[in-house]
Order: sequence, then C-alpha cells, then structure tokens
Amino acid sequence: MAASQAMPLRGVSPSGAFRSLECRPCRLKGVYTPASTPYESRGRMVVMVDRDRTAENSPLVGSSMDTVDDKQVVDITGRLPERDFAGTPYVPVYVMLPLGVVNMKCELVDPDGLLKQLRLLKSINVDGVMVDCWWGIVEAHAPQEYNWSGYKRLFQIVRELKLKLQVVMSFHECGGNVGDDVCIPLPHWVAEIGRTNPDMFFTDKEGRRNPECLTWGIDKERILRGRTAVEVYFDYMRSFRVEFDEFFEDGVISEIEIGLGPCGELRYPSYPVKHGWRYPGIGEFQCYDQYLMKSLRRAAEARGHSFWARGPDNAGNYNSRPHETGFFCDGGDYDGYYGRFFLGWYSQVLVDHADRVLSLSKLAFEGTRIAAKVSGIHWWYKTASHAAELTAGFYNPCNRDGYSSIAAMLKKHDAALNFTCVELRTLDQHEDFPEALADPEGLVWQVLNAAWDVSIPVASENALPCHDRDGYNKILENAKPFNDPDGRHLSAFTYLRLSPVLMERRNFLEFERFVKRMHGEAVLDLQT
Repeated sequence: MAASQAMPLRGVSPSGAFRSLECRPCRLKGVYTPASTPYESRGRMVVMVDRDRTAENSPLVGSSMDTVDDKQVVDITGRLPERDFAGTPYVPVYVMLPLGVVNMKCELVDPDGLLKQLRLLKSINVDGVMVDCWWGIVEAHAPQEYNWSGYKRLFQIVRELKLKLQVVMSFHECGGNVGDDVCIPLPHWVAEIGRTNPDMFFTDKEGRRNPECLTWGIDKERILRGRTAVEVYFDYMRSFRVEFDEFFEDGVISEIEIGLGPCGELRYPSYPVKHGWRYPGIGEFQCYDQYLMKSLRRAAEARGHSFWARGPDNAGNYNSRPHETGFFCDGGDYDGYYGRFFLGWYSQVLVDHADRVLSLSKLAFEGTRIAAKVSGIHWWYKTASHAAELTAGFYNPCNRDGYSSIAAMLKKHDAALNFTCVELRTLDQHEDFPEALADPEGLVWQVLNAAWDVSIPVASENALPCHDRDGYNKILENAKPFNDPDGRHLSAFTYLRLSPVLMERRNFLEFERFVKRMHGEAVLDLQT
C-alpha cells in the first residue's frame, strides 16, 4: 500500500507516547511488540476525543482544548512517569574507544589521558571498552607482517583497571563516513593490488569503485599475493589470537566482533557519502565488479534465464526516492519475477560472505564469543519496497522477513547479533525528516525478534552520539522490554563513543545514571 494511502490510527506506541501510526496489511511479520509502559515522553501529547462524549466530569476537561472536525483536541503537557529498572536483569555496558586511539604507526596515542578517562569509566562501573583493531594499521606494509604493539599496550592498561574488552576485527577503511574523524586506509600492499585490479572493490552501475572494503566477489579468488580474501582475514585473526593469548586465557577479552563490510557492518556499501549520497537517499546496488557479475551470470544461467544476468536499469541513483523509480515504487519491478530473482541473489551473496568468514572466525577464536554487526537502515521502512534496505542487501520488503536468514546463519556459528539505532524514536524521525518514512522502532523490534526467535544473544549500540535522557530511556526500553513474557533482554550494550563531550560533568552524570539503570540498580531521581 502506498504511503499516501496508509490509514492513520491513533494508538499507544511501545514507549507509551500517543502518536500517529500507519496500518498496512502487508506488514504482518509476527513481531512481538511490548505492552505500553509508564514511560517518559517529550513534547506535547495530542489526543482526539469525540466532542459529544466529553462529559463534564471527564478528567480531560480543564486541559487546553481546541475543536477540529467536531473533535476535541486535548493538549497534555509534561512528562509521563519514567520506568523503574531497579531489580531488572543486569545488562553490561561497554564504551567504544576513539577511532584513532592507536595511530598509523601502531602506537598508543596519549596513554596518560586515556588512562585518566578509563579510570573515570571504571568509577561508574562501566564493564569494559570496545576497540577497533585496524587491518590497515596492523598489516599495513607487507602480507603477513603484523604489528600489534600499540594494541598490546592498550590491552595491558585495560586489564590493569579490571575492565573487559570487546575487540573488532576491522577489515574496512576509516574515513569518509558519518562520525569518522581519522583516516585509516586499507593496507598499502592491498591498495597497490587494487590499482591494477580495481574490480577487487565494490562497484556501482556507473563503474565508480569504493575502496572502503573488498568486494565479497574475491572471497575465494587468489588475487591477494596468492591468498583469497577469506584466507587473508583468517591469517589476521589467527595472528591476533596467538599474540593476545594471555588476554583470552584470563578472560579480559569477552567478545570478538568480526568486520563483515563497510563500517564493520554486514551490508553492501550502498550509501557512500564520497559518491554523493545524502540522507534519505535510497542508495545504489553495489554488484558491478567483474567477480560479482560473474556470480550473477552463473545464478541467471542456473535459473534458465541468462538474460537476467544484469542489474536493474530503473533503480534510480543514490539520492532517489522510491516512488521516483520503476524498480522500487509501489507495484514496481522489485516484486516481479526478475526483481525477486535479483534481490534473492544479491542478499544471498551477503549471507554467504558472512557464513564463510564466521566459519573461520569460530575456528580462530574457539571458546570466545564472536559477534556480527548489522546496520539499522530505517529510512523508507514504511514503504512497501524498503528500498534503502534492498540496496544494502537486506531483502526485507513488506511481504518478506529479510532478517531471519541472517539470524539463522549467525545461529549456525553461535554468533551474537549486534544491532544499531536502538536510541532512535520514530516520532523524532517523522518530525525531522517526514519525507523519509522512517521507522527505527519498527525495524529494531523486527531484527531483535528475528534473533531472539532463534535464541542467539543480541547486543546493541547507538547509531548517533547520545547524551540526553530521552535517548538513554529509549535504549533502556529496547534493552529490557516491558512485560516481555519470555523475559528477554539485550546481552550487552556498547556506547558510541568515548569523547570529551561525554566526559563533561553534566553529560557524564547522565551517563552514570544510565549505566546504573542498565545494571538494574535503583536511581533516586525518577520522574514520576
């Protein structure tokens, strides 16, 4: 159903705030939605009531009221009570370290300043920190020549403070994306190969290359000085495991997150800022390198339709809207025979890549939890096609669950799912970008339930910097669903990110309050 045809309903959202919802019969994915909670809301709350039913003794009488279409509009200001999380399950809280905490020479930057900040985090009972171990730093100059020195010094500091470590195997470049404040390219020797063989990078339909990470088309191609991409990743992980054996043995390293794509996320680089993408553009398919096109040809021939060995020619560009394209519009080609074939192949390539890399990750890190990060592509979620998710590789239109196959693959490897955007509110998105038809809350619940349905751990992190109570309350609400009959909750939360702004007194006190509530402790200043 087109967005313009959606039926507006008035109801109570999971956060307890009244808001306008869209009812589309096609979105019936069996997602558990928590009961409404006594929860904090911001701004004004508007309720429509029948004018002739407003009795003199109504509790709404006396509030500010207007009349619209013979209905009374009741303006209720103030805040709803906050939920008390005292006695709820303990959810560990980690803090991401700055992207450039280790420099390109693999030296720890400002160890004294970092030590001071980590002591403050320890003082409020933060459980640990997350750090990226950059491929472009560690294996920078020659194949299988690894330099872990800066990370070893960092890990020693963390251990001395009795903090835990989440470590990310970062096989992507840093720089050029939202929030990137340093530039860490892929290894020099990899870039040299790319100059003579640019098809090793993801490519859009105009032939523009993205050197942010390697195309999954070379996972099994021996073009990296005699090794496949998957072998390169495995050798790197095995070197890390051997180098930091003592930190595994004494339990300092609690989890290894495996980088599976751009920004370390399992997705195609479908919305690169460097190619002109701006929110809320739908992005573009990234399958035009020779290796993925060869895979597409094989899939089309196996289906008996060799002429399907092509990408869509009517899918718009990076900044198109779904309704502007023949492929993503309501009733568009995405739901035709060719469209379903192409999207099935495109999304399966993503799942197969994760399957291959996680198989070797499990081998390298036997006995330690591994995790994969899935990005929260919440814009255009309230359209039929979910165009931005499709270009990123998540085959999740309104009549199909695109995340269950990812969850099943993670289950196969006993891997946790780390999901983003848990702090975002749909209502705020509608206020700021109404044209994007975004629904981060609906997306979060769909993905969390896909993981919980197969009984894998679910962790999360915020997508954007968060320092306010509204954002923290939204995270808490997702971390510990209200009245969930199965008592499900997040296995951990990682805060993005350690910065001077977080350490400002007011922000740090608010963060301390949040940590206590994630740990199930009582706080004294609940707004009731």
